[in-house]
Amino acid sequence: MSLYDIPLRTLAGEPASLADHKGKALLIVNVASKCGLTPQYAGLERLQERYAGRGFTVLGFPCNQFAGQEPGSAEEIATFCSTTYGVTFPLFEKIDVNGEQRHPLYEVLTRHADAEGQAGDVTWNFEKFVVSPDGAVTARIRPATDPEAAEVLTAIEAVLPA
Repeated sequence: MSLYDIPLRTLAGEPASLADHKGKALLIVNVASKCGLTPQYAGLERLQERYAGRGFTVLGFPCNQFAGQEPGSAEEIATFCSTTYGVTFPLFEKIDVNGEQRHPLYEVLTRHADAEGQAGDVTWNFEKFVVSPDGAVTARIRPATDPEAAEVLTAIEAVLPA
């Protein structure tokens, strides 16, 4: 199954899929509103602004699996992201990224190893996956890495559409 075939739902509950973003470079991130890493939203939004005109988008997937740090409703998440960080990139429904209820998108993403060769479960909020315009996972970047760190920028720039 291609990443583009996996059914998703927007934060507003509308049906969606990554096919809506086919041909773009993607940065897929599991996000949370009450985490020490939550300020990464600002850097993610700056990436969105920096690269959107070049065929790129950030996609945020709220997840409450790590110390209950995303307890809000869809409306609360949307309000928090827009008013606190000015988020303009797409947000999707709250999902599980690990365990028995792991979303099928993360079944595929977590097979990809990070720079140290480690695949498997997402370790915390704000783990980042770079996806090429043809749907290949090309990089996995662990949560503590700032979205605007050189390794993230290099991974994104390597897959921007020509």
